[in-house]
Amino acid sequence: MTDEALSAGVVARRLGVAVTTLRTWHQRYGLGPSQHAPGHHRRYTPPDLARLEIMRRLTAEGVSPAEAARWARQTPDTQAAGMPAGKRARDGGGATIPVGRAGPAARGLARAAMRLDAAAISEAISRAIATDGVVGTWDRLLRPVLAAIGERHAATGVLIEVEHLMSRCVSAALTAAAMGRPAPGPPRILLSCADEEQHSLPLEALAAALAEVGVGYRMLGARVPVAALLDAVDRTGPAAVVVWSHTRATADPAQLSALLTAPRRPLLVLAAGPGWRAGTLPTAVVRPIDLSEAVALAIAVRDSLDHSAGS
Repeated sequence: MTDEALSAGVVARRLGVAVTTLRTWHQRYGLGPSQHAPGHHRRYTPPDLARLEIMRRLTAEGVSPAEAARWARQTPDTQAAGMPAGKRARDGGGATIPVGRAGPAARGLARAAMRLDAAAISEAISRAIATDGVVGTWDRLLRPVLAAIGERHAATGVLIEVEHLMSRCVSAALTAAAMGRPAPGPPRILLSCADEEQHSLPLEALAAALAEVGVGYRMLGARVPVAALLDAVDRTGPAAVVVWSHTRATADPAQLSALLTAPRRPLLVLAAGPGWRAGTLPTAVVRPIDLSEAVALAIAVRDSLDHSAGS
């Protein structure tokens, strides 16, 4: 038996849970000790401990035990074992992920994400929004970390639990930022993901950025069918509609054409996101290059309407 193998009592103390909780997680979800030697009780190995730490953190954040266990079981053994000592996971997390030249704040956020430390993630995002604003936080902090996690997951198939928890924390922080600054006027911008598009965080970032500059909006969110989008436009008469597409699979230009021929056609239709290709867009559709430009266009629409109303 190796020196690293731990008893249930030691693991319970490290995690801050009862031994009976460990037994329950073992019996119900298969998160038990994996090392066994004849004549001895089973012992927990470092990979076992890493999985249990994920289980503890996610359940503490409100994730159901069954779902938390599913994510925990997907953590590979290499997350806490088989690495050089200096590269092993710390505090139950995983090895860090590179964020390029994004800076120390992004590296710190990436480390918190790999530890599944929701409190640290949320604090870092809230602090950045208070200091740098929503656009600066998105461009210099959140996008690099989210992209790095996504790239690692695409390459290895792991870090699902990291991606889910990070997305949840980002969404909560952006929602809080948006709700904390209600726009003084009526909603002028309609925000919608393209049909079947589920990647809505960038749209949530735009919503928070609009709230920050006092532009009213309505958010429809992910996977909005064309018919539903047209119904919303007909009922609310927005001055501008933003349609977000993250991949080519969801970037059907027919969705944009439908907006341009709607009875209550908006003044401006924005095709936002990397899914859209400039050569395929209908005439009169604008494709902002980034979040900052999307915000600037929304401000221009609001100011134009305010000027017309005051004339």
